[in-house]
Amino acid sequence: MAEENIKRTDVNELGEFGLIEHLTQRFPLSNPSSVKGIGDDAAVIDNGNFQTVVSTDMLVEGIHFDLMYTPLKHLGYKSVVVNLSDIYAMNARPKQVTVSIALSNRFSVEALEELYDGIRAACNFYKVDLIGGDTTSSPKGLVISVTAIGQGEKGKLAYRNGAKVGDLICISGNLGAAYLGLQLLEREKQVYLSNPGVQPDLEGHDYLVGRQLKPEARGDLINAFGKVGLIPTSMIDISDGLASELFHICKQSGVGALLEESGVSIHPDAEVQAINFSMDPITCALSGGEDYELLFTVDPQDIDKVKYMPDIYIAGEIIPAEDGIKLNTKGGNLHDITAQGWKHFGNKN
Repeated sequence: MAEENIKRTDVNELGEFGLIEHLTQRFPLSNPSSVKGIGDDAAVIDNGNFQTVVSTDMLVEGIHFDLMYTPLKHLGYKSVVVNLSDIYAMNARPKQVTVSIALSNRFSVEALEELYDGIRAACNFYKVDLIGGDTTSSPKGLVISVTAIGQGEKGKLAYRNGAKVGDLICISGNLGAAYLGLQLLEREKQVYLSNPGVQPDLEGHDYLVGRQLKPEARGDLINAFGKVGLIPTSMIDISDGLASELFHICKQSGVGALLEESGVSIHPDAEVQAINFSMDPITCALSGGEDYELLFTVDPQDIDKVKYMPDIYIAGEIIPAEDGIKLNTKGGNLHDITAQGWKHFGNKN
């Protein structure tokens, strides 16, 4: 009975421009570079002597998220964070975002308000401005496309193709937790579908589930790099799994890599859950994805700048391309690393 009293406003009552105005009226501009935001034919950004960095990601219902266990507010927050992570991976700072959505008629104005509450929370936390976007109808489900715009100082941007033989491989934070959080959510979804009367059992798994539903981008590290004058020789964010991202750097830099298993940090909760699922924790860390940590390389002369940084792990070394991409296990065995991270397109039928 309580559900019948929940207000539900059809989006058609507001129309496209009315909906945009309704959802974005609580997004004031705070960055001096944001000259003109929502309300004109285009946004205007003044970047002065900085280099503009732009990244776009699209999240599709049923592919990138499942609304059976993903609250809309969390989804809005995550949709912004995953884009900001790409800007940070360039050693740049995000300043603006645009958000476009395509939605079916099952979504009410109130549902979209929840989504935009999450978007606003991310914008406020990371101090970025929402400056535009688009809305349109979709025959099925929800699609969210976010573009992030950032500023990088000339000569300080980090690309994927700058790694050199002898560089140190560094990883921020811990890996594998987001993947295991997803496995927990999927498990409970299947239990619910088999027996809708059973309540989800996620007690004690707050960290793992949180890493999946509400990840954070590592802007703190970009600030830390700036304070000590560190410019990574290459960098990438870990969205598709450590192995996959390491392959990207090696391929674009024309090098190989020797990764030390002991240098890959795995949260204790993730280790326990991996074992409970009969999985190898290091495999989850290598192939899981969605951790949104940073993988970067540094010149060995800069080791003193990173070895005392909190939450940074020196995890290996860049080696010649002909030596391959290897994992040195804790047992002292060398194995070829295979990139088995997220694949955006499956096999064609």
